[in-house]
Amino acid sequence: MFDRIIEFIRSIYAGKDYIPLHEPRFDQKEKEYVNAAIDSTFVSYVGEYVNRFEDMVCDITGSNFAVATVNGTSALHTALLIVGVQPGDEVISQPCSFVATANAISYCGARPLFLDVNKDTLGLDPEALEYFFTRYCSVRGQTCYNNQTGRRIAACVPMHTFGHPCRIDSLAKICKRYQVPLIEDAAESLGSFYKKQHTGTFGVFGVFSFNGNKTVTCGGGGILVTNDEKLAKAAKHLTTTAKVSHAYEYIHDAIGYNYRLPNINAALACAQLEKLEYFIKKKRELAETYAEFFDAEGIPFIREPKHALSNYWLNAIILPDRKTRNSFLEASNRAGVMTRPVWKLLNKLEIYKDCQIGLLQNAEWLEDRVVNIPSSVVV
Repeated sequence: MFDRIIEFIRSIYAGKDYIPLHEPRFDQKEKEYVNAAIDSTFVSYVGEYVNRFEDMVCDITGSNFAVATVNGTSALHTALLIVGVQPGDEVISQPCSFVATANAISYCGARPLFLDVNKDTLGLDPEALEYFFTRYCSVRGQTCYNNQTGRRIAACVPMHTFGHPCRIDSLAKICKRYQVPLIEDAAESLGSFYKKQHTGTFGVFGVFSFNGNKTVTCGGGGILVTNDEKLAKAAKHLTTTAKVSHAYEYIHDAIGYNYRLPNINAALACAQLEKLEYFIKKKRELAETYAEFFDAEGIPFIREPKHALSNYWLNAIILPDRKTRNSFLEASNRAGVMTRPVWKLLNKLEIYKDCQIGLLQNAEWLEDRVVNIPSSVVV
């Protein structure tokens, strides 16, 4: 079975000795824009491409405002600070996620709290969220508290795993009822929609990443989106070292962060965003090719959830058990075909082992079985 899978993947990416999990696609346009940024001498955070990048993301997502940052983690950290997450608070998230989700919460001095995911979306389960609020929490005034710990529940951060939208509308309704701000970790889901609405636009903030392995990239790069002008201005201020606008004086009115995206990176991002529609078309074609093959092999392939249109950032299959998963990972990587397991659950990391958790049957089941397979755009 393993040999057939490896051979099939090699047939898709013909001519490559080593097949990475996800590599970027660049052409002359990226070089043109980057060279233009260099020629302008505005290669740092001041320059036309930063504004263009923010405008393009607004157009793509349907958001009113966007604030560019140096990476997705800094964008998430900023969003958490703006909604008021403070030291000692708790923030609900999911254990099946990249560590940056929990790290950004920790940067605020808050503690992550991990609830289960759905098997079909791999994102936070609305029923698990509802159960936690009903059983363990109470709302006093306009604030939700965890009755077990006495801590304030300051935010909820679901993640759209591998670009597949979670049931974000249900999560948003539940959070609203319990007075908990919702921030979407949409790092992997640029170009994905749930019920015809772009991911990242259901909560107070949505956060996207433009890391080197994302659908479109500028090497690093992140952005947060919102429909609230006041929040957007606060985010822009905080990410630009909280400097008060002045022709020559340096006055800072808060502890700010140097999270500004350099213009040279934004230039690369703009060129990439112009190809987003094409990239997603090719990635969806690749996903369909994989789905047909794995259906014939009797191996479950993770498809976009109901009501969703996914960018299929990373394709994934579900193997029978951890032993089979490990054997396939070893065989494929030894053969020069990069595969990887889903992340080790965050609550199992030493740094987060003491965080409160819900029942995590689905997350643990997925951890044992899910494998990502090569997902680069085929040109």
